[in-house]
Amino acid sequence: MKKIALIGSTGSIGKQTLSVVRRHPDKFQIVSLAAGNNVGDFLSQVNEFKPKVATLAVEPSGIKESIPKGVEFFSGENSFKNAVIDEADVVLVALVGFKGILAVLEAIDKGKDIALANKESLVVGGELVMSKAKEKGVKIMPVDSEHSAIWQALGFDYNKPFEKLILTCSGGAFRDYSKEKLLTATAKDALAHPNWSMGAKITVDCATLVNKAFEVIEAKWLYNTTFDKIDVIIHRESIIHSMVEFFDGSVMAQMSYPTMELPITLALTGGERIDAGLKSINFAQLKNLSFEAVDNCRFPCFKLVCDTAKFGGTYPAVINGANEMAVKLFLDGKIAYGDIYKSLYGTAQAFYGGHHTDIEELEEADKFGRRYVKELFGV
Repeated sequence: MKKIALIGSTGSIGKQTLSVVRRHPDKFQIVSLAAGNNVGDFLSQVNEFKPKVATLAVEPSGIKESIPKGVEFFSGENSFKNAVIDEADVVLVALVGFKGILAVLEAIDKGKDIALANKESLVVGGELVMSKAKEKGVKIMPVDSEHSAIWQALGFDYNKPFEKLILTCSGGAFRDYSKEKLLTATAKDALAHPNWSMGAKITVDCATLVNKAFEVIEAKWLYNTTFDKIDVIIHRESIIHSMVEFFDGSVMAQMSYPTMELPITLALTGGERIDAGLKSINFAQLKNLSFEAVDNCRFPCFKLVCDTAKFGGTYPAVINGANEMAVKLFLDGKIAYGDIYKSLYGTAQAFYGGHHTDIEELEEADKFGRRYVKELFGV
């Protein structure tokens, strides 16, 4: 029985993780839950799974009376740290945004293996996270479908040599938009992802391809490689989730119908294959598997983030902070779609970062990015 601390339980990944646990009650047990401000779903989860610890970022009136007896409750912005408990065998971090790195570092400090669904942890602090994980002997298992695919193609062996990593990308909601149509694209348009059902922030990041640029950075750290050994290709059908090219010219691809429950299950088991609720691929019904290069004119944020990341140090942290703020303003209807690129470009030009990557400097870079974007648009 593997005991799980689930950080970010009411989001898309959190809910799908609980589906995996329900499917395998003999293999998994939820021992702690941490959520943001979705009180209704949080209480439903706590009453169903009755964890030892439950945390909520807010504390609405009367909440404590609604917590079942025997469940220790914490509240507050950083209360999720209290959910990283000694009883947990693995901590699944599904928080969205920069704060996820705080949960990851807490888990590492306590020597807990991590199922990582928070890409920002490696985007902003890959060097810090991976060095601390190595020092503590902590395993990091990817929950991203693309990085899970690479992990699978490598036989769950991070040390297996390869020639190239090929990340696939659906292209998001705007893959067929003209430049003219992009000028009037709305948040509602961006959230209409053709293949996946995800949270709002990551869905917008898929529309700009910032999400894919972040996955390039993740791949560098997870697989201890260089940017020149990572390619991205648009694959509209989302059947091939990523590929690995080896030195002999062969390519291994992981394929399945789109679902996050497969990578979640593999991350929780550490690579053991068990039922993930997937239907088999009917190859006779697959009419086409298409591939095309990323159009940097349509997706200028992708190239900008990739180029900025190559500076290393605190540059990825500042560009992530700017993106988080810009996406929030876009979703709130306060800026246009094209202003997301303007935000990232302006931040990258204005920032003079350092090469130290301790958490304090990363936090300062994150704040700089958010502040710059807010000042840029006067909000």
